[in-house]
Amino acid sequence: MANLAEMERELTVERTHAGLEVARQLSRKGGGKQEMTDSKIESAKKLLANGVPPRDVAKNLDPAA
Repeated sequence: MANLAEMERELTVERTHAGLEVARQLSRKGGGKQEMTDSKIESAKKLLANGVPPRDVAKNLDPAA
């Protein structure tokens, strides 16, 4: 029984890797849409450089919005 489970797992991993390789060849990236815009990222960098604590930067810029 364990051999069958191991074989299934290997097949799943193999198919996943094959799918990711095809996606790479088609210039597709995985993951969700980027939550923070370039302007939010710049603002965050400036605030952090000025000594604002990261927690406060996150609260002010709300990266999930």
